[in-house]
Amino acid sequence: MSGKRHKKELWLDPRAKLFLILMCVLSSMFAPSLAYQFILVMLIAILGAFFGKWKYVIKAVCFYAVICALTVWIMAEMTGTLRTMFIAFLGLFHKVYACGTLAGIVLTTTKVNEFLSAMNRVRAPKKLVIPMAVMLRYIPTIQEDWRYIKDAMRMRDVSPSLAGFLAHPGMTVECIYVPLLMAASKAADDLSVASVTRGIENPNPRTCLVQIKCGAADWGVMAVAVAYLIFELCVRGGVIS
Repeated sequence: MSGKRHKKELWLDPRAKLFLILMCVLSSMFAPSLAYQFILVMLIAILGAFFGKWKYVIKAVCFYAVICALTVWIMAEMTGTLRTMFIAFLGLFHKVYACGTLAGIVLTTTKVNEFLSAMNRVRAPKKLVIPMAVMLRYIPTIQEDWRYIKDAMRMRDVSPSLAGFLAHPGMTVECIYVPLLMAASKAADDLSVASVTRGIENPNPRTCLVQIKCGAADWGVMAVAVAYLIFELCVRGGVIS
């Protein structure tokens, strides 16, 4: 872990982050009920707060609380085919929401050079490392392009909101999807060329200014993730009632 940059915010080894995503997938898969899904999201929110992502986790928790309340209401009040359709959709949503929230935190807190150095430590194959490294740079680039597109839409008096889409669907599609697809294609090509130029395919060991190793914080967070998964399995198996 390196000095000044990580004094105020938590820093985790990229390998620990990948392990957390795996534990999150398993915990979401084996969650005994909706309450355990909500606890999992809260644990992820606490982790995000330690990373300094306060606005992100507050929005994520508030949105998920609304979805949970809607799910409870649908299960209690609705009947028939409509209830089955909503329960099927919301059931899938609950399974992937926690994983998506954690993945968002990981993507915004992991630098490409740190990720590549960590993957070299575990001798991960290049066919796996290179696409993931490009993805880490690709998503922030598309987010930046999306902000530029919204600014351009406002200059043309087109709202990039749901209400704007319902009011002017044709104009909204023209102003959003066409430039976004063009920007996405161009960004993918540029990032691929830049990655090759910077030696991403170099077989020699990579160097990194940040010391990549698992510290006390990494082991502590991973222990909490494993403990929560074991707790869910015990509840699901009837060991803990």
